[in-house]
Amino acid sequence: MEGGSEERGSRGTGVSPVIPPPTPSSRPPMLTLKSVQAGYGPLTVLKGISLHVRPGEVVTLIGGNGAGKSTTLRTICGLLPVRRGVLEFDGQELNRLSPERIVSLGLVLVPEGRRVFSSLSVTANLELGSYHRTDKAQVRRDLEDLRERFPLLRERAAQPAGTLSGGEQQMLAICRALMAKPRLLMLDEPSMGLAPRIVRQVYGILSDLKARGTTLLLIEQNARAALKLADRGYVMETGRIILDGAAAELRDDPEVQRAYLGKGYREVWE
Repeated sequence: MEGGSEERGSRGTGVSPVIPPPTPSSRPPMLTLKSVQAGYGPLTVLKGISLHVRPGEVVTLIGGNGAGKSTTLRTICGLLPVRRGVLEFDGQELNRLSPERIVSLGLVLVPEGRRVFSSLSVTANLELGSYHRTDKAQVRRDLEDLRERFPLLRERAAQPAGTLSGGEQQMLAICRALMAKPRLLMLDEPSMGLAPRIVRQVYGILSDLKARGTTLLLIEQNARAALKLADRGYVMETGRIILDGAAAELRDDPEVQRAYLGKGYREVWE
């Protein structure tokens, strides 16, 4: 009897079949850059780059110094104007929007060098992350949730942010960005200047965000850590995307290993 019932259900006369949730790779892109050019003054840094990020993905952009990685994030955030090409978020063109408007849409940046407000307390820094939000009751709940997940934020609540260690400041910068309720969280060199042990802690936080379904766009020189975390990656050189693919494919690419992962890559990685 039970077997017959299940068979009828599968033919549409009983219980509907379970449809698995869509994977990130099957969803339309959330963020899209189409042949984007941008730069500083007369200097064109981005020379027509195209990339995309889907909901729930972790995407990394790797490359050497001066490749244009940070310029890419500054352009997405509206801090630099798009000279040519199109920048879209959920189908809405961002080319002429202010940085404040872009943040309100859910595009939030953790900047290079952390940029915490040194003289303000840990709590004040967190509260500044939610400055554009009007759901104050939910802001308080989100703050409490972060304190539960990261007890340091409660223990150091009144301490000036500038007195924290580099790793603690990076945690604070990430949590400040989370207070903005990002739909897509961008991180610019989160491991810069940190000891290897602290880098592992920071990437532990990012792994937790990935497990929670947070969409991440990660700019890194630490290609090993970035490609281990990411689903997909882009390799950038002198303002152009020269290679892209699944993170596992990029890790195994001989040219990527030679240029960005260094000698002994396989032994270190595995």
